[in-house]
Amino acid sequence: MNNIYVPTESPEDWKKLLAEPDKHWRKGYSARTLAYCWQNASGFPRSVKSVFDKSQVNLFRNLELLLAIPEHQVSLPGGRRPSQNDIWVLAKVNNELVSIAVEGKVSEPFGPTLGQWLQNSSPGKQERLKFLCEQLGLSMPLPESIRYQLLHRMASAIIEAKRFNAAYAMMLIHSFSKIDESFEDYNLFLALFRAKGIKNSVVALRSNTKPFLYSVWVGDEGDY
Repeated sequence: MNNIYVPTESPEDWKKLLAEPDKHWRKGYSARTLAYCWQNASGFPRSVKSVFDKSQVNLFRNLELLLAIPEHQVSLPGGRRPSQNDIWVLAKVNNELVSIAVEGKVSEPFGPTLGQWLQNSSPGKQERLKFLCEQLGLSMPLPESIRYQLLHRMASAIIEAKRFNAAYAMMLIHSFSKIDESFEDYNLFLALFRAKGIKNSVVALRSNTKPFLYSVWVGDEGDY
């Protein structure tokens, strides 16, 4: 993976970064929607900034976006495919860094459940799952109903937090669904940390060891 990143000038510049541009760059799909929402914002999009500004976790009320990288890939063991984050954000608050893995959704699900992903499981998949659990501080076996994508998206935030010596890691679900599709799957994931999600609210998942873990579901009413 190349470590040279080129700044974007328009939302259309995001298209070429997709794994399958012709398939995923369409109106009503998260990749294009996120690009138009985030590219045209000054810092965090208004919907995201509003959630942080009103957060009961005071820490995030003054969060400053330093850089955002579309389609950021994070290498994982046990296979060739990395975790490809819709956006990865490095932010700062109180002189501490925050690693944020952003997953955008319109009507798309979070992909296969862990049970589906493990069908005809290879040694590589078992290696990857063990690694993800270690990063997340979770014990195996995990419920098969958990969405695999949420595991490696949260792990991406942690891995990059460690790489940049960030004190905080966060998974941000940026949903453009009018009916909060897949929110139940999000809550099943948070239950692994004995937490419960609330729309437009930052939730603490781990606060005893660094990086400290947080998650947030942002519902966006904007039309992009």
